[in-house]
Formats: sequence, C-alpha cells, structure tokens
Amino acid sequence: MTRTKGWLGALPLLVFLALVFGIPAIALVAGAFTANGEPSLANLGQSLQGGYLTAMAGSVKLSAVVALLGAVLGTFLAQAVVTSRFALLREAVLTASGVLANFGGVPLAFFWIATLGNSGVISGLIGLPTGALYTFWGLAIVYLYFSIPLMVLVMAPALDGLRPQWREAAANNGATAWQFWRFVGLPVLTPSMLGGVVLLFGSAFAAFATANAMVGTVVPLVTLKIASALTGDVLIGYENIALALSLDMIVVAGLVMLIYLPLQKRSTRWLR
Repeated sequence: MTRTKGWLGALPLLVFLALVFGIPAIALVAGAFTANGEPSLANLGQSLQGGYLTAMAGSVKLSAVVALLGAVLGTFLAQAVVTSRFALLREAVLTASGVLANFGGVPLAFFWIATLGNSGVISGLIGLPTGALYTFWGLAIVYLYFSIPLMVLVMAPALDGLRPQWREAAANNGATAWQFWRFVGLPVLTPSMLGGVVLLFGSAFAAFATANAMVGTVVPLVTLKIASALTGDVLIGYENIALALSLDMIVVAGLVMLIYLPLQKRSTRWLR
C-alpha cells in the first residue's frame, strides 16, 4: 500500500516529464530518421558532412576550450574567495557570480559589442584589432563571462569542505603544500571539478542567442545551423536536418557523460 501511494504521489511529475521531455524526444528521433515521408538515414548522413560537420566540430572545440579555461580560472577564483578574511568580499563575489552565471543571450552580446566591438567604448582606447571580438577566441572570452562565475558557484562549497584540520595534520606530518594538494586536496575536489567541467561544456555547447547576436555565420556552430534549418533563413525544407543535428548534439552530450562517469567514479574511490 505504501509503495502504491508513493507511485500515486509521483504520478503528476511522471506525466509532466512525459509531456515536456518524452513527446519532444520522440518527435525529434522520428523526424531525424525520416526523409521524404519515409524512414531513412539520409538526414543523419547529411548532418555529418560538409558545413554541418564543421559546425559540430566548432561547437565541440569551443565548448571544450570554455570548459577547461572556465574550470581552471573559476577554481582559482573560488579558492581566493573562500580563503579571504573579508566576509563581505566573499558574499559580494558569490552574489555576483549567481547573477553573472545566468547573464547571457542578446544582452550579454550587446554588452561586449558596445564595449569591445568595432565601435566599442574601450576597443579604440586599447587599440583592439577590428573584428577581433567576432572570432572564435572572442566568442570564447564572452562565454567565459558566465562560465567562470558558474564554476565559482560549483567549487565554493567543495572548497569549504576542505577542513583546516586536514592541512594542519599534513603539516604536522611534514607534508609540503604541494603534497597536501596532491594527496588530499585534489582527490577531494576532483569530483566537483569534473562535474563543473561537464556543466560548463554543456552550457557552452547549447548556447545560441549570444553567438547568434555576435558572430552570426562567421564562427560555425551547430546551434546556429539548427536555427537556420528550422527557420528557413538559408535553406527551405531542411527541418529534419535540424532534428538530425539536434540528435547529434544529444549523442555528443552522451559521449561526454560516458567519459565523465568513469572518471568521477574513479575519483570518488580516493575518498574511501
């Protein structure tokens, strides 16, 4: 009886998940494997050729760069905040990180264009080359604007979990600062760091509005290709190609998780 009541209590959530996620997922898979009204692999094959493949590779490269740089810089910033003796500074940085981690889309693009664009306020003062912001690395820097704060939010609680007693015990046993981080600090932080890298990768991989407003077709990204195919701005009747590209994105995200899970499982063994 208790189990039955538990399922009944969860039934509204299960129905909601089926409607919001299940039906779109079924429609996506069905469309990706349909061409000219018949089952076909043509859409998937075309999504892995030419400009579509270039766009997918560009998105993976951009996401990997942003994830790694954001993870490193965000971890160091979180460490500086956590070890700060000024509580007001800590609260201010964490609050700002919570705001900036969710600041994206067209407003973020406009902010950077108005600041470092071709006619930006600061670009002329520092002699920034024309169009430097509208490149791969320019877009990566813009993505770091919300990726670093996101990593700070992920790592700050993990760094708080490093007890001062552990460092004192290591020092009393003759361990250097490097040995403490090598054998104590990093094993404890690795699960959170890996989770942060995956989170940053997914956030950058799925981002659309900022890139669309900033670079358009200058930097090939799979999200921009999907939008073009769906809206018919460039090609008409390629909606199923967009669905195939979306399925490719899901596969890439799944592969990232397959890489992450064994590493995360291995790192948790260090804590036992």
